[in-house]
Amino acid sequence: MADITQKLIDIIKSAGEIMASAHNIDHSDVSSKEGSANFVTVYDLKVQEKLMSDIRKAVPDALFIAEEKENDASVLMGEHCFIIDPIDGTTNFIHDYRHSCISLAMFSKGEAIFGAVYDPYLKELFRAEKGKGAFLNDAPMKVSSKKMSEAIVAYGTSPYYKSTLAEKTFALTKELFYRCADVRRCGSAALDLAYTAAGRNDLFFEFLLSPWDVAAGYLLITEAGGVITDMQGNKIDFSKPCPVIAANPQIYNDFLDIARKY
Repeated sequence: MADITQKLIDIIKSAGEIMASAHNIDHSDVSSKEGSANFVTVYDLKVQEKLMSDIRKAVPDALFIAEEKENDASVLMGEHCFIIDPIDGTTNFIHDYRHSCISLAMFSKGEAIFGAVYDPYLKELFRAEKGKGAFLNDAPMKVSSKKMSEAIVAYGTSPYYKSTLAEKTFALTKELFYRCADVRRCGSAALDLAYTAAGRNDLFFEFLLSPWDVAAGYLLITEAGGVITDMQGNKIDFSKPCPVIAANPQIYNDFLDIARKY
């Protein structure tokens, strides 16, 4: 596993160079998918193609679930299944916001065994291997121990589903705003999860995320000592989109009691 892990780290960093080198993205580079403000760029496709090509060379029996392709959830039960988001935070990326990342997770027979979130702008690699802890570059990382009144709460707005999820997203955010220190909306769920694992955020939630948004972050959170579930406290289902809560253990239950109302 150690040999594969190092290869995956090298692969994700190499793919990150494609993101970091992109400038002055114009309309010809961008197209829309189903849902509100759901964009894809030529760079999403280039990064995904490079990741899949390089991973296949390193792991010949690799199977894939990835954002920019048709997917079959049954491959999750394979020996080596990779869940990829080539650019998480595409809208940020289009606007040169420089807060986007690559999210890569490896599953074996339905279980997450490796996860990495790479920010090529800050050159920060958040990674975890099952049973071996979580790291930011080479430094061990842990979730925070802050209580709700001291917490930074990060959240996602589920922008592709504004008509059904906007009202309760902002109602819950407003309630939390009065209970916590402050709230943050940064535009990349994978980075929000990574920041929660690193103790930068104390809690993160979003009412609907796809498997590629959360797969790597799931292992980062659990290996960093945090808790990550759906809004009802159930295990994340990586076969379909679902709601997500991630938090340090001290405030997870407080948040879950609040979130269940919504």
